[in-house]
Amino acid sequence: MQQYEPDRRHGSTFGDVVLAAFLLAQLFDGVLTYVGVGAYGVHMEGNPLLAWLMTMIGRGPALAMAKTAAGGFGVALHLTSVHRVVAALTIFYVALAILPWIEVLYSGCPGC
Repeated sequence: MQQYEPDRRHGSTFGDVVLAAFLLAQLFDGVLTYVGVGAYGVHMEGNPLLAWLMTMIGRGPALAMAKTAAGGFGVALHLTSVHRVVAALTIFYVALAILPWIEVLYSGCPGC
């Protein structure tokens, strides 16, 4: 049985940059979520599993666990050379997690 080996012929500069951006997106999302949930409550979290975990063990430990897991999965994807998936996930986090939190935190959360 042949074992899978990642394709490293084209270098990994793109993959390295994408992984760094992904990990930074996780960090920013974690910080913004921590601040947002602290200011407006757990109901502001869009992920029901994460909101539940925050109510069970606290927002800090829950976010640390979630972001560590997400970062680990991002590294695993990087190591299997699926850099476009990591890039897509980075764009996803920026568009659907980071930018909304920035909007909520800077607008004062009208209607919350």
